[in-house]
This record gives sequence, structure tokens and C-alpha cells, in this order.
Amino acid sequence: MRFKPALSLAALAVLAALTAPAFASEGALEPREPPHGWHHAGPFGTFDRAALQRGFQVYKEVCAACHSLKLLSYRNLQAIGFNEAEVKAIAAQYTVTDGPDDNGDMYERPARPSDRFVSPFANDNAARASNNGALPPDLSLIAKARHGGESYLYSILTGYAEPTEEDKAKMMPGMHFNSYFPGHQIAMPAPLAEGMVSYADGTEATTEQMAADVATFLTWAAEPKLEERKKMGLQVLLFLLVFAGIMYVAKRRVWEKLH
Repeated sequence: MRFKPALSLAALAVLAALTAPAFASEGALEPREPPHGWHHAGPFGTFDRAALQRGFQVYKEVCAACHSLKLLSYRNLQAIGFNEAEVKAIAAQYTVTDGPDDNGDMYERPARPSDRFVSPFANDNAARASNNGALPPDLSLIAKARHGGESYLYSILTGYAEPTEEDKAKMMPGMHFNSYFPGHQIAMPAPLAEGMVSYADGTEATTEQMAADVATFLTWAAEPKLEERKKMGLQVLLFLLVFAGIMYVAKRRVWEKLH
């Protein structure tokens, strides 16, 4: 019996798709949660505003040097507790190219709350040139794009360690050992260190604390309507429960008369 070439290729494609995740995650530990868990987890969980603001500070002072947030505007920061004046001040720290003006020329101006987050590099080629050929991913949807979500981000940020001699022999030049990254080799050096930022609320800036805070912020950035969806879902469930009760009583009344 002979298989058609198209059918064979399709079967191989399906097999490759099914086995790719297994090969990609080979050797990586399963993502873990911080000791205190996630405040926003579960059907009734909400974002911790203090953690979101600390996470934004970590992103701004550490991550933003390489990673963009192209889908987020500065005005969105009002949702995590910053007032209008604070958002304007944050946006004004950056410069955007605008125009053309009346003479047809482009010009630079301070960013406004309505502007998207300014990217650290002008384009992908500039980003690669500054990072030894590696392209730092945009973080707008990173929490939804990775298996494990915020736990994956937390694990990666806290998973740097000194490799064993066996692991050192396998390491490629310019790569860094990470227990939670597939293959244990990651191009990004450890971005966090104890006391790297000074939190305005006095929270101790341990590596684990900063990792948890920025993972929380990036989860919100990827899904800023999470709390609204949970609230809507709860309202729908309550409505359905009440409706089911009304229908049950109505059914009993109807059948009572028939009997």
C-alpha cells in the first residue's frame, strides 16, 4: 500500500507539532509560584495595586532597557493606582517622534499619556546589535504566551544558578545557565540582584520580591481586564442560579395543577 505524498507530509507535520513542546521543554523544571502565591489567582482574586506599582518600577528601571511594551499606553497606568498627574510625569520622561509639522518635517516631543510605551530600540536590527544578536521579546503579552504564565516569569527571573561542570561543558558561548529555561541556556544574563531598586513603600527589594512584583505587573499588562471578567463571570453565575431557582419553582407550580 502506498501513501500519498501530501498525506505523508501532513502526518509528519502533525507529529512534529505534537512532539515539539516535549523537546522544547526538555530539561526545564516546572514553573513554581512565590511562597505567598498570587493575589490575583482564582475566581475571586484581584490584583494587588501595591505589587503592580512595584512591578512597574522594576520594569521601568530594569526591564525597559531591553524589552518593550508596545501594546500598553501610559494612560493605562491609571488602572494600577497612578493618578493623572503622575501618569503625565511618567510619560514626560520619554521622547517620541511626531509630525509632520507645517513644514513637512518630523520632530521630537515629550511623550503624552495617550502615547504607547516608548521602545528601547528604534527597530529589531538595533535591538539585536545591542544584545549580541539576540532579540529581546516584547513583554506586552509574555505572561499569556508562555506556559505557566506569571509563575514561568517568576521562575525564570529567580532560576539563575551556577552550572555544574557537566552543564558548563554543554554551555554555548554567551549563554547563561537557568534551571527553568528549556535546555538550561538563556541569552539574557540575570537581570535582578538584591537591592537593585529602592521601593517607595519601603518593601525590601529581594530578588524573589522583585521577580514576583514584575511578574504580577506583566500579567496585568497582558490581561488588564482580568478583574472585570471575573466580576462579570460572578454576576452571570449568580443570575443563572437565581434564574434556575425561578424556573424550578415555576415548573413545580405548573405540574401541581396538572396532577
